[in-house]
Amino acid sequence: MDNCSSKEKKDLGSLLPQEIQGWKAEEKDRSYDPQTIFDYIDGAGEVYRSYNFRELLVRRFKKEGQPEIVIDFFDMASSKDAFGVFTHDLEGEDVSIGQGSTYKGGLLSFWKGPYFVSIYAEEETEETKEVLLNMGEAVASAIQEEGAKPDLIAVLPEDEVDVGMVHYFHNHMILNYHFYVADENILLLDQKTEAVLGTGIKEENEHILLVVRYPETQRAAQAYKSFTEVYMPDAVEPGLVQTEDGLWTAAETKDDLIVIIFNAGSSLLAKEMIKKVEDRMSRR
Repeated sequence: MDNCSSKEKKDLGSLLPQEIQGWKAEEKDRSYDPQTIFDYIDGAGEVYRSYNFRELLVRRFKKEGQPEIVIDFFDMASSKDAFGVFTHDLEGEDVSIGQGSTYKGGLLSFWKGPYFVSIYAEEETEETKEVLLNMGEAVASAIQEEGAKPDLIAVLPEDEVDVGMVHYFHNHMILNYHFYVADENILLLDQKTEAVLGTGIKEENEHILLVVRYPETQRAAQAYKSFTEVYMPDAVEPGLVQTEDGLWTAAETKDDLIVIIFNAGSSLLAKEMIKKVEDRMSRR
């Protein structure tokens, strides 16, 4: 069913419990790779593929008279992508498991090191919530290594953006999921680009901040030209346009980065936000 070696499977499986509070793993673990993930997860498989996951191990737990519990254990190969896929859905309660976690409606998600973990109950009860949290703690404790968040987050001004709700990703599909820009990939995003997307925290200014890093400076320049030509044909000055809703979008490129502010309340604010990010970029 997959192309991973038995050693890799054993290593992943050894990080998961066999039994907790009467819930026992009673079926053989199932393993999926980027080619076979659609056998398990239909449309959502593209999300995990977009973060370059290497292997998914699935373990099911059963207890007489109780809902089944399932652990989806993803080896994302890097801590940046483990963090990134975690940021795809940040709704829920932070339950302080791993290096970042959410719990909502019988679903616990967290990341630690190069792993992303999803544990869910087929029906939520007080007992299943307790078991999910205990399972999460057990798995997180079994993962010895911790990982660093993407360094690109450091260019986001913390006084303007809620860095705890930032999305990290690579491609055009994920960008449009969180904030629609265009049908076409006018920013030339691919699996080699890195991007962070954040929302303004000031109540009077819910602007959107996007920073993209490209593998080469030339690629960033090409993407900037593509974006401004398509998105800003009526620019009042290079990299600045007022959109139909009366808000402002500003864009700037520097070295291998592009910075874009969407939905700013004024042209002055848009320019100020660009400068704040550039100041942080110069200190990185």
